[in-house]
Amino acid sequence: QVQLVESGGGSVQAGGSLRLSCAASGYTYSINCMGWFRQAPGKEREGVAAIYISGGTGGSTFYRDSMKGRFTISQDSAKNTLYLQMNSLKPEDTAMYYCAAGNTGCLGWYKGLFAYSGPGTQVTVSS
Repeated sequence: QVQLVESGGGSVQAGGSLRLSCAASGYTYSINCMGWFRQAPGKEREGVAAIYISGGTGGSTFYRDSMKGRFTISQDSAKNTLYLQMNSLKPEDTAMYYCAAGNTGCLGWYKGLFAYSGPGTQVTVSS
């Protein structure tokens, strides 16, 4: 099992920034992809970004088109921590954000499909 715990959510005005963190523990050696997905009330979950993990180190990254240039996913293998730097936030970014991990090489990330996910952290962007 892999345990994931997010932190760093909150409320910001449009144009602001937030940095989400995700601490991973457990059988993390089995993981080859980590990412973030989000879900707003009444909407389907959607993948935000993902990073391929090889030998415990982050490699190729993937972003939803609407996040490219605004969000950056990164991983600190020494700390077993995943990050999501979110800049130029928009009201439509308001959602619950979930850290996630899996072992399918990031297949399904776009739909937010991962084997493991955390409890989520709320991000609210006001106009």
